[in-house]
Amino acid sequence: MTDAGHRVGDRPRRGAGGDLGNEAEGYLLWRARIAEAEQRAREFTGTMDWLTTSQRDEIERHYVEDSLRRARQDLERVAARCVSLRGEYERRYRGLRVRCVGWALAAGGGVALVATAAAVSVSVSLGR
Repeated sequence: MTDAGHRVGDRPRRGAGGDLGNEAEGYLLWRARIAEAEQRAREFTGTMDWLTTSQRDEIERHYVEDSLRRARQDLERVAARCVSLRGEYERRYRGLRVRCVGWALAAGGGVALVATAAAVSVSVSLGR
């Protein structure tokens, strides 16, 4: 999403303001989904000239309910997958961080060992 407050690549804001923005965006997206389902329902029943008004309304209502139920199921699957991916990435990041710290400590220890050996070597050669 791009607007005056957000640029592509910006991190979402933490706190009440960011949560409120997410809720408002979610609400607007869901309202758009409802409007789309209602429009598609009207298009679906539009060619059925033989329907009475109450039959048309009933079919449209069922169509919208079915569309929204399916949309909710899709959103729930996507949300569950996002949670799963986040956990997987966090585990991988922790493992990578542990390996990096281990390599850094090993390299630092190796440098310290070489420096100590060099210092001992120099002091022994000067001491003779």
